[in-house]
Amino acid sequence: MRSNKGRDTKPELALRRAAHALGLRYRVAYRPIKTVRRTADLVFTKARVAVFMDGCFWHGCPEHHTVAVTNATFWAEKVRRTRERDAETDRLLEEAGWLVVRIWEHENSARAAERVAEVVAARRSGFPLQVTTGV
Repeated sequence: MRSNKGRDTKPELALRRAAHALGLRYRVAYRPIKTVRRTADLVFTKARVAVFMDGCFWHGCPEHHTVAVTNATFWAEKVRRTRERDAETDRLLEEAGWLVVRIWEHENSARAAERVAEVVAARRSGFPLQVTTGV
């Protein structure tokens, strides 16, 4: 697991390039709430939008998650705990007034960046918005 990167993965870099190309400026690997040890991949502080790029294996993608053959119970429990932590993170951020956007690593980075741009623009304009996870 040591070789698995926590940030700057290929899908994350593609999303950042696409978002930057749309004129978005953001913080990278930033804690939206200082007292909570959760780091979002892209953070728009003034709009209070936190974007997470979730890996299909680690976060249990409904489309692409594969069950581990070796040590299956360990990995199943690890993914279950990750999903619980994701839900808790979403809840904590939403309670603090943040809007959470979750993007799967398999999503098209240009379309995901457009979705993020729409959310950020809506938040900046004061328009209330609910975000759904794209697939």
